[in-house]
Amino acid sequence: MQQELPKELLITIDRILKPEEGYKAPETNIQDALNELFPDEDSLGQINVIQEQLKQQREALQAEVQSLAEILKKEQDPERMGRIQELIFALLAQMNRIREKATESEAIVRAITKDIQRLDYAKKNLSLSMTTLKRLQMLVNGLEQLDIYVRQRSYTQIAQTLAAIKELSNFFKPYSAIERIAAVWKRVQQSQGVVRGLVEEDFDAFLLKDPSKPIANSVVADSCLVIDVLGEEVRNHVIERFCAMELKDYRRIFRPTDEAGQLDNISRRFSWFRRIINLHDEEYSNIFPESWNVGKVLCAKFTETTAEDINTLLTRLGPKLTVTTLLESLQQALDFEAFISRKYGIQLSDVINNTSRGNPSRAISVVFEKHMGVFVEAQDRAIADMTAGWRMPPRASLEEATPKEEDAHAVLQSSGDLFYFYGQTLEQCAKFTTGRPLFDLFLIFRKWLKVYAEEFLLQALRRKEPVAKDRKSSETRYSALEQRDVCRILNTADYCHRTALQLEDKVRDKVDRALEDKITMQPELEAFLGVISTAIGLLLRDLEISTDPFFTSMTRTSWTSIDTVTGQLSYVLELARTVDACVDIIKSSIEQKKYLRNFYDKASSLLITKFTNGMVRSRPLHDTGAEQMLLDFQTLKACLLRMPSTGEPDSIPSTYTKAITKQAVQVETILKVVSAPVDPQEPFIMNYIILIGDSSFSNFQKILDLKGIPGIAQNNLLDHFLTTTSTKDDLPSTSFLSALDMDPSTTQITTRPSLTDSGTNTPRSGTPGITTPKPTERREVFSDLRRLVTFATRAGGKKVDHEEVN
Repeated sequence: MQQELPKELLITIDRILKPEEGYKAPETNIQDALNELFPDEDSLGQINVIQEQLKQQREALQAEVQSLAEILKKEQDPERMGRIQELIFALLAQMNRIREKATESEAIVRAITKDIQRLDYAKKNLSLSMTTLKRLQMLVNGLEQLDIYVRQRSYTQIAQTLAAIKELSNFFKPYSAIERIAAVWKRVQQSQGVVRGLVEEDFDAFLLKDPSKPIANSVVADSCLVIDVLGEEVRNHVIERFCAMELKDYRRIFRPTDEAGQLDNISRRFSWFRRIINLHDEEYSNIFPESWNVGKVLCAKFTETTAEDINTLLTRLGPKLTVTTLLESLQQALDFEAFISRKYGIQLSDVINNTSRGNPSRAISVVFEKHMGVFVEAQDRAIADMTAGWRMPPRASLEEATPKEEDAHAVLQSSGDLFYFYGQTLEQCAKFTTGRPLFDLFLIFRKWLKVYAEEFLLQALRRKEPVAKDRKSSETRYSALEQRDVCRILNTADYCHRTALQLEDKVRDKVDRALEDKITMQPELEAFLGVISTAIGLLLRDLEISTDPFFTSMTRTSWTSIDTVTGQLSYVLELARTVDACVDIIKSSIEQKKYLRNFYDKASSLLITKFTNGMVRSRPLHDTGAEQMLLDFQTLKACLLRMPSTGEPDSIPSTYTKAITKQAVQVETILKVVSAPVDPQEPFIMNYIILIGDSSFSNFQKILDLKGIPGIAQNNLLDHFLTTTSTKDDLPSTSFLSALDMDPSTTQITTRPSLTDSGTNTPRSGTPGITTPKPTERREVFSDLRRLVTFATRAGGKKVDHEEVN
């Protein structure tokens, strides 16, 4: 069994075995070595045997070390090292001799093959000279043969011979400095000039159709082969010449200064060219090679000339240009471009680009684009005339006096008319152009959508703004018909918002890519959202005005005189019936569920806030009064919970139920604490701590104020409360009760909806019945001071009346 050796023993052994300075001993664990030699106590009896073994090992190691030392001494003998160096020097010398021999051998080989290389160069130069002379002879013979073919006007032979001559002449181009070669090169150029003149002469005679010099179509077709050999420059010149001759009569007949060249005769231009292009296909399709694309070049030249003429005519008309003339002429141009596209299977722009020589010309329809402002301005005036009829008296502005039952979700007809006009105009404009004019038309759409939202829908809501029903006020709350009208305006704003988004996407799909990033209707969308917010705010304001009399009745009820709770009071029953009636109308009139949910959330917050304020203004409540008010609140809560119900299972969202329950539980908690008996004090205070859950002096005083506890009794309860809460350090100092306003305003909670912006109208109190007025904050600070003074007087054994502290 291995055991740990004493530390002193290990140090002693290490000192004995310490190696000499300069020798790096291998890492050895002495304790492990000893444990290996003596694994147990019985092995200690063999210490002599082990010692003898270690001695033998040491002697063997010493003998090995001595043998290695002798070998090392022998290897380091200076005489032996000198012999090795001599052998190395001899090896290097032998290598140098071999290198010299190799160099000499290479020189001998070069001398032997020198004559052979010269013979190779001579053979190569001789072959090149023979080839050059042979090609020169072929070139001269070809020129002589070409002269014969030119005199015979044999274009087929001319094309073949001239092609061979051009290929051979390219070979002699580097030798043009040689006199003989230069003379031949000059003769080649002269021959090409003669051939070109001959071809152009016959071509002009063919185009002029001179009876005295008739040219057969086959001759012209063969001359086209020669033109291809002469090069692209000659070919382009011939094509240009042909197109100019074909369009000569067009330029004469349809001059912009003549009657035939006016915009109202633009169809005659295109009819004339259709006849010319058809005639070209019949007469010249077998003459010109297909690769020349003569028909496409003719179309491009006609397009260029026509575009220049139409641009001149449009500029000359200026303010006199009418929308009808503009669109009819543009439609004729588009029809012609479509005809060309169908004929060649590609767009007219591709036809022009593929056949252009230098700067490409424009399509005919493009010249109309900078004059499309006439069309855009006409649409602006048309929309202005359309909207002028919508600015009518209040009832007439909604177009129908009473919506039918099956049309309860209908939007205003004017919005449908406006977007239908937008769609028709957009399609018409996109058919003509997708550039800047389409973007300008989009700006007109934005302008009138903003006008529709602000000057029509918001103004219609302004005429229907409800106010409190009061003898001193000439204005009244909404009727059922007016509520439906406000809902129809809300539906219209939502329809406009959704349709404007679709319109934005449609315009973005049609407009040029360079203008895509500028297509946005964000300001107009926000304007319609503002109308929706305003409409919801007006409905909330109307609901508040409708329920004000019942909350006034609540505050006028003598809650201290109630002895028993027998059932709900009449004010809350009438309140629930009024809310149900109002919600039923709104529920059947608003189309989008998200706006109904928004109304439900704000309406429930509003009513709970008003009930909370009524509860505070109704104090003192006493125990039975608080129980009665709690029962009445349950009726209001049930009314709020069934607001979204449509009569179908699961029609009330669970999130809405949770939100109402969360808001209502605070009021219920307050009333439960208030309804608890004060005597005995300890259960009452513990009930507060359990339900309210804070140690706030001011919050506890709010409960006492609601119960109507007199001053002296309040002080005793407050002292007891401080004593109880001083031992409960885990209680927070605030709770939801901290924000309860004990002096709520008697004015209406909902703000007057803004009819000039798109702000959201919500009740002034963010949390139902909860505000944080400055007096409450001062009271909280004061309560801390009172607590400090109370404990200080107790510590001194003195009694200080809380009335004096107050």
